[in-house]
Amino acid sequence: MARLFGTDGVRGLANDELTPELALAVAASAARVLSAHDRSHRPVAVVGRDPRASGEMLEAAVVAGLASAGADVLRLGVLPTPAVAHLVTELSADLGVMISASHNPMPDNGIKLFGDGGHKLPDGIEDEIQHGLNAPGPRPTGAQIGRVTDVTDAVDRYVAHLLETTSTSLAGLRIVVDCANGAASVAAPEAYRKAGAEVIALHAEPDGVNINDRCGSTHPDVLAAAVVEHGADLGIAHDGDADRCLAVDADGQLVDGDQIMAVLAVAMAEAGELADDTLVATVMSNLGLHLAMKDHGIAVRTTAVGDRYVLEELRAGGFSLGGEQSGHVVLPGHATTGDGLLTALQVMNRVAATGTSLRELAAVMRRLPQVLVNVPVTDKTAVADAAEVKDAVAAVTAELGDEGRVLLRPSGTEQLVRVMVEAPNADTAQAAADRLAGVVASVG
Repeated sequence: MARLFGTDGVRGLANDELTPELALAVAASAARVLSAHDRSHRPVAVVGRDPRASGEMLEAAVVAGLASAGADVLRLGVLPTPAVAHLVTELSADLGVMISASHNPMPDNGIKLFGDGGHKLPDGIEDEIQHGLNAPGPRPTGAQIGRVTDVTDAVDRYVAHLLETTSTSLAGLRIVVDCANGAASVAAPEAYRKAGAEVIALHAEPDGVNINDRCGSTHPDVLAAAVVEHGADLGIAHDGDADRCLAVDADGQLVDGDQIMAVLAVAMAEAGELADDTLVATVMSNLGLHLAMKDHGIAVRTTAVGDRYVLEELRAGGFSLGGEQSGHVVLPGHATTGDGLLTALQVMNRVAATGTSLRELAAVMRRLPQVLVNVPVTDKTAVADAAEVKDAVAAVTAELGDEGRVLLRPSGTEQLVRVMVEAPNADTAQAAADRLAGVVASVG
């Protein structure tokens, strides 16, 4: 059987690939697996969702599955993914379930699971849950059936947690936040206002179908225009489930995840809060991040693409900051997963505490031009391992020296080889990427 869980839970077209029947079965199996690992008490699960229409249907199925397996359910309603992870711990739950497809279009949906302490489940537990789909155990009856309770103050609890992480009032800052008509539509404006900022909220009126629709972190140009129009100090863009954050400076220039990590790494290093003076990033992070960190005496640990690999490295090394260029930033001292609202508050806290504009702070890193070419092939693994391709990569790498970088990797989901080149200027990067893409195409 093909593996059901991807790098970020179970995801697919709602009511087609991701049916209510599957959602019920996954939830019931998860409750049974967790009960088998700890029989000392009746399991408790928290369930949240983003506002897409299919979430209502899938929430009902997930809640039914959990209760049918004997788990008590605390229904959180609409709120960000990191809020669910946080509330696993605050509400003493054994399992967290978030129904969301993050930045994906509205017709998609997904199920993300968090275990004890609000951490993403290990692969082994996910495999047990998948195995349990075809081997359901006995169902409890009578008083042993799980009970369902609505948590009416879930957003308030999460916002209170966020505010505990800030040390400087944001009074005097005017910000624009694009909520992507998603899970942060209530929590983000409320948190930023309570932190002291003047807040202009965009796309904070979800109707079930407008999530991620030409807004949010996948369309930062909308935010950039609004920041300039309103004369704001900066802008924040979230995705549908608010586990990521991109920013825009007062001039409307994008500040991506790499630059955000650079700003926070320098701030944390200065405060003695950056464990082992080390930042964790993926192989897709810009070379400019590595060069900036080197200038500040900060080491960079590199992982495969995907926030779960960043999380694994953070936990294994006891590091305090990591993330992705896409805006998934993890601060283990305050959260167990990427948290876009937490990230935004830390960035704004740095602006307020230093009296320095975001543009000046982000200038700590110079983003090198980056070109990505996707090359269709018949066998992505064989092509990536071909001697001719490896020789071409080595030649371009030698030509670029310390001023550039080449990354060639097979796609995780399609028959594509991704060719990425960074260089001091865009023309050099494009020429090198096209040259390598030609070699890959000839072999593939």
